[in-house]
Amino acid sequence: MKKYLFIKFMFLSLMLSAQEQLKGVVLETSSGKEMPLPGANVYWLSSSVGAITNEDGTFTLPYKFSYNKLVVSYVGFKSDTITISKNKYIRHILQASDELDAVEITSRKQATRKSYLQAANTFTVTSAELLKAACCNLAESFETNPSIDVNFADAISGSKQIKMLGLNSPYILIATENIPAIRGASQAYGLSFIPGTWVESIQITKGTGSVVNGFESIAGQINAEMVKPTTDDKLFVNLYGASSERLELNTHINTKVSDKWSTGLYVHGNTHQEKHDVNDDGFLDMPMYNQINVMNRWQYTNPEKGVVSFINLRYLNDEKQAGQVDFDPQRDKGTTNYWGSEIDTERFEITTKLGYVNPEIPYQSLGFQTAFSHHQQDSYFGLNQYDIKHNSFYSNLVYNSIISDSRHKIKTGVSFTYDHYNELVNNHNNALLNNTTYKRTENSVGGFFEYAFDNLDKLSLTAGMRVDQHNKLGFFVTPRLHVRYTPWEKSALRASIGRGKRSANIFAENQNIFSSSRQINILNSEGKIYGLDPEIAWNYGISYLQGFNLFDRKADVTFDFYRTDFQNQVVVDWENPYEVNFYNLEGDSYANSFQFEFNYNAFEHFDVRMAYKYYDIQTDYISGKLEKPLVPKHRLFANASYETEIKNNGQWKFDATYNWLSGQRFPSTDLSTLQFQLADETPTVGTLNLQVTKVFSPKFEVYLGGENVTNVRQDNPVVSADNPFGSNFDSNFVYGPIYGSMYYAGLRFRIK
Repeated sequence: MKKYLFIKFMFLSLMLSAQEQLKGVVLETSSGKEMPLPGANVYWLSSSVGAITNEDGTFTLPYKFSYNKLVVSYVGFKSDTITISKNKYIRHILQASDELDAVEITSRKQATRKSYLQAANTFTVTSAELLKAACCNLAESFETNPSIDVNFADAISGSKQIKMLGLNSPYILIATENIPAIRGASQAYGLSFIPGTWVESIQITKGTGSVVNGFESIAGQINAEMVKPTTDDKLFVNLYGASSERLELNTHINTKVSDKWSTGLYVHGNTHQEKHDVNDDGFLDMPMYNQINVMNRWQYTNPEKGVVSFINLRYLNDEKQAGQVDFDPQRDKGTTNYWGSEIDTERFEITTKLGYVNPEIPYQSLGFQTAFSHHQQDSYFGLNQYDIKHNSFYSNLVYNSIISDSRHKIKTGVSFTYDHYNELVNNHNNALLNNTTYKRTENSVGGFFEYAFDNLDKLSLTAGMRVDQHNKLGFFVTPRLHVRYTPWEKSALRASIGRGKRSANIFAENQNIFSSSRQINILNSEGKIYGLDPEIAWNYGISYLQGFNLFDRKADVTFDFYRTDFQNQVVVDWENPYEVNFYNLEGDSYANSFQFEFNYNAFEHFDVRMAYKYYDIQTDYISGKLEKPLVPKHRLFANASYETEIKNNGQWKFDATYNWLSGQRFPSTDLSTLQFQLADETPTVGTLNLQVTKVFSPKFEVYLGGENVTNVRQDNPVVSADNPFGSNFDSNFVYGPIYGSMYYAGLRFRIK
């Protein structure tokens, strides 16, 4: 029956009559630049026929002579009604409104946008939000966002990991321009490989995402939309320096090669070569590193033929050194003189995107994406070693059309993935993992179908299903559903349900296990990946958004509740202080996440955002059902931003962000010798970040900020730091900042 319905929908979409269509693009003006406005409403006056603009601001909808008034609207912008006398390409710029009809977390430039109309619980973080903190890479782009948790993976590598709904980043599908990007070998450090200035906007979806992007998403999706040669500045320079003696430089150079071709060269470099040991434990508080990151991007646009294409070439080299202050790699590598670590990564990738819109039938379009990457990491952690080589290929073909009218949209297509892994693992405390090589190839072929209904009023839904044949995971079906209902004005009630499946890359995703003296054990042997079974989970969610006026100023509240139930999970068990055990779940594992968020435009140009988050994450370990370690059950978040009036092309911007984390459960240390036993729970942690930006003109601005200005520091983040080759050494009990206060300054220069 499912196969019959799929064929029927395909037949209907392909047999639609070639009725005349209107197409166009909706834009906004931000920082003096025209930017696409995704999620805007476009519909014919006094009709139920309309559309919502895509991520690039484009739209198509049916046209006939009797339609002559086109309404264009978006929350926070002035609605416009355009008179259409003939069918031609529409290019319209919406102006920001002083009378906001819906969520505008930051006034005027709408730094974060939430939609009342989309079926999925998706919100967009724009470049204005990213500039509220000196986000030098994607991992640092979420510091001012309450929905994403950011914390250090360990006390050695300096790498930051993110969580959504209480689950680590491997359960989040992280993509760049809808191409899965942070996966496989890049899971541990890949977020630091995407410079913040390269990101135009970020779309964050809570719960299961679209079947179009694959079957791996469990907790949500994060898609980073990159800057484009045709809309980015001709020249952009960002120079950053911190009190820790961290230096970064970003340079964008964009040029128009011909009427249809444009290209951009994006260069990012960062370095930190100073040794800091503020807590005097003999270990570096942050690693020393060098990174060079270069991307050449080509864009082809041919509106007459309905073709747009992107080609990206990218090269990265990243080198890190961590460990004891006196460690010298030339002298001490492979010895027990001093404990040290080096992580050297080289990555090359090429991605392509081709989009075609049928000029005769504009609601029919075809998109094709490909991505190839070669990732090689050579690393050691004391006497432990981990090397990985990962070659990956991804392709996705997507066909878009409508059924009857633009309220009924369909997407269908096929995808193919190929991954080859070659890993060398040396755990000096386990003879079974002494220079052990793991090689495997994974490939999958899948087909998907997604139906979207939107009457631009009470109800919208997106229902999708995909089927995949995977050489390791077998044949399986992935269903997903998102529904949005508007019970009354300025409200949106959403619900979602979906299934995700993935293979766990246990070493690449948990590289912090090597920064300890723990013995690494894999307790199962019958599975097809490291002897383990694939991870399978269902995610259910409900969300309610309500806008209202408070003292004649705009405000909104959001309530979210999501639950993730694992049918199978690869459990990472830290409950024995001398071991890390990987095994298949036997019993229950679930994550409950509740979030309350309040946004308020308190007075002109001043916005406040506050959130409370509660987690209940439980897993059946060998030792019994326990809370997931090092996850705060309660979190408070507050952000305040203020911008002065623009005078003589200049203004001031002020931002402050406060995070408070409740106590977090430590993994058990009951078996440790008495001096290394820790309390059951961590202390609470509160941090404050500040930033001030002075805009002198549309071309030039400077910023000054501080992270953790209250100078909160975790005591003794490294267990047994004075004997790093002893059996009690561990750097994984990290719950708060290690370095203390850090101040920075920078400048941005642009030529439009």
